[in-house]
Amino acid sequence: MNNKKFNQDFKKTIVDLYYSGRSVKELSSEYGVSDVTIYKWIKRFSPISTSDGKTTTLNDVAELKKQIARLQEENNYLKKGYHHIRQSINDDQLFKVITEQSDKHSIQAMCKILEVSRSSYYNALCHTPSNRELENKELKETIYNIYTQSKRRYGAPKIYHMLLKKGYTVSIKRVQRIMRKLGIYAITVTKYRPYSTKQKVIKYPNLLNRDFQTTVLNQKWVTDITYIHTIKDGWCYLASVMDLHSRKIIGYSFDTAMTVNVALQAVKNAYISQNPIDTLVLHSDLSSQYTSMEFGRYLKSKGIQHSFSRKGCPYDNAPIESFHSVLKKEEIHHVKYIDFHTAKLAIFEYIEGWYNRKRIHGSLKYKTPQQVENEAKIAC
Repeated sequence: MNNKKFNQDFKKTIVDLYYSGRSVKELSSEYGVSDVTIYKWIKRFSPISTSDGKTTTLNDVAELKKQIARLQEENNYLKKGYHHIRQSINDDQLFKVITEQSDKHSIQAMCKILEVSRSSYYNALCHTPSNRELENKELKETIYNIYTQSKRRYGAPKIYHMLLKKGYTVSIKRVQRIMRKLGIYAITVTKYRPYSTKQKVIKYPNLLNRDFQTTVLNQKWVTDITYIHTIKDGWCYLASVMDLHSRKIIGYSFDTAMTVNVALQAVKNAYISQNPIDTLVLHSDLSSQYTSMEFGRYLKSKGIQHSFSRKGCPYDNAPIESFHSVLKKEEIHHVKYIDFHTAKLAIFEYIEGWYNRKRIHGSLKYKTPQQVENEAKIAC
């Protein structure tokens, strides 16, 4: 393991996985890298917020030191290249380098080569940060940590509510300003555009009728199927079931074929998980999987009332459509899955590890689905 060579991308990816929530022990076991080595990479590639809202790493600083050393040795050549380098670094970074190199080179010479005034350097050296500056620095670090822990999925509104939960007194406008300075924003995707067809369909009852309000758990469920592509196995299909009261994904099934089985297994998993007692309505679209006799027989055997969307109207099933949209925006569209198994593991981690238990929802007053379910069970 000590003789292995790792490129920069591999090291940075391991650090990214660490900040996404994976432990060093897990990464060491999974990727064959020692704990000590991973900790070195984390220290080397971890982002450090600077006073102007940008970020750097110890690795970047080390590279900057080498560049400045070459500039000092080759003064004429350095002056030509420095103007280009200067655009990507700020005064604070330069002052830090000057301080670190002050025992080897004169401050006057370094300030002249780096084109910064000595008075500015000495003022920065003696500067005592104000309470506001210290508060902003702490806020930047906390906001960036929340952002990275969400895998870039959270925008200003959710980060704002997470800060409130942590005890910070801050406005959403201030969060937006800091995020702009840090150059971070929530990952996005093109919105789904519904379309209609001229094909005639049999009329089925729409019991839900876009009334997504509930009073208890297991009162109204919604279900749908979405497509997920893999390199080796082609298209795979995810069927999901959501409880409208908690917005939790209570059942799902993943398969390589879009058959009745994938839709039915998701509902069976939800039923086993929740064990509903009172009257329950399950809403779906008019696809053949949900209008099949086999699917209908199962619902009837469990006393579940089946509600259907109108033809070509995804808004009748908006909550589960929204979940699949978020799933693609936050996960699927940013990854190329090798095969069915890889995609299945990723979907499991997203639903069970992130969406149900960690992701806060505006419609739930910025609680997680699991929190809402737990509170509802206690209330009962």
